[in-house]
Order: sequence, then structure tokens, then C-alpha cells
Amino acid sequence: MILVTRTEVRFAGFGGQGIILAGIVLGRAIAVHEGKNATQVQSYGPEARGGSCRSEVVASEEQIDYPSVIEADILVAMSQEAAQKFVVNVKKGGQVIADSTLVKLPELPDITVYRIPATQVAMQELGKKVGANMIMLGALVALTKVTTEDAVHRSLKETVPRGTEEVNLRAFQMGLKLADQALAQART
Repeated sequence: MILVTRTEVRFAGFGGQGIILAGIVLGRAIAVHEGKNATQVQSYGPEARGGSCRSEVVASEEQIDYPSVIEADILVAMSQEAAQKFVVNVKKGGQVIADSTLVKLPELPDITVYRIPATQVAMQELGKKVGANMIMLGALVALTKVTTEDAVHRSLKETVPRGTEEVNLRAFQMGLKLADQALAQART
């Protein structure tokens, strides 16, 4: 059995979707609340809102010598453009968690694709698209076990803007539940 010591996660979409915040919450959960090594880096186009955006988290039991994603174990894709651009950099045996409201992907050889209707559910349940990022984060945690639910809960409460903690926690819980449905679909 090979021990995996480095896990690389890339969140990608467009500015305004909370891509950076999701990465910060995840990185903090791993580093602060689990005591593992983690880095978080971000990149967004000069257009900011509406332009391309990504956030990368590298987690390891060992010291991290390079802070950016080299070959993603996990891609969280929240726009079609991001999915097309970054799916080629997901390692064999990796996972793609796609917001099925905005992203259409074919089956990919040697990659597991999970489809989560995050934007649709955020609109229906929260009345706005804001929250789709935390739905995707919940799905990520449930599907990959890259960190614990408890660590994300604590990180979320400390990281999101004051006054939005409850709606973000609610969205995170929705993602945990949607992961079960996505898991069943991926098996069929």
C-alpha cells in the first residue's frame, strides 16, 4: 500500500463565486484545526468579478516544498471554462467535483466525476447563488475526506464574513447531503 502524503486540491471558476474563500476555509481547516501542513494560493484575472479565478490547497503530513498544485488530486470546477482548462491537469485516479448547474463534462477515463447541482440548490434553498461555494466545499469533504467536517465547521465560523456564518454553515451541510446522491450516480 502506498502512503499518500501530499494531496493537491484546485478550486476553479470565475470571480464572485467564492472560489478563494472556499480554498481559505479548507486550508485553515487542515492547518489550524487538524494540525497538518497546508498551503493555500490563489489567482484571479484582472477582471476580478466574472473573470477566471482559482484557489489551490496543498495538504501534507510532511513539510511542503512547493506550495502550488502540480497535478491535482481533486478539481472542484464551478464554471465550464475552468473545467475545460483544468481537467487536463487532474492526475490519473483523481476526482472532479463539478457544479452540474454550470458545468457539463463527459465521462473521463481514469478520473471519477461527481456532479453536484450547487448553484441550482443555492438558488432554490438560499434564494441566491452565494453559498454554492460552501455547498461544493461540503461535497468535497464528504466525497474525499481530505479533512473532517468538524475542522471545516470551525474554520468556516472563523473565516467567513460576520453575519454570514449561519447561511454558510447551512450551505456546507447541503453539500454534505448532496455528496451522497452524487456518489450513487457515480457508481451507476
